[in-house]
Amino acid sequence: MSILIKPIITEKATNDSEVFNRYTFVVNKKANKVEIKGAIEATYGVAVSAVRTMNHPAERKTKYTKKGLVSGLTSGYKKAVVQLAEGETIDFYNNL
Repeated sequence: MSILIKPIITEKATNDSEVFNRYTFVVNKKANKVEIKGAIEATYGVAVSAVRTMNHPAERKTKYTKKGLVSGLTSGYKKAVVQLAEGETIDFYNNL
């Protein structure tokens, strides 16, 4: 079971990483905070001071088109905001 799925790189997440030293990841839905902390420390070699998680539910969307009523579903995911210790950073762009 891979715990870390991908980092979230948006304007808000980038601002948090620059100002508050917090990084955001999409993680496995069944992972807890201790597992997420261990995965971040093992993958990136940094010290984690706090982990905050939130579950985003699946959204059902319907719209009216020429072909009638079309319904869709966006998948749900779990997001983790990781606070690193002072002086620690993660560089996502070093492998480009």
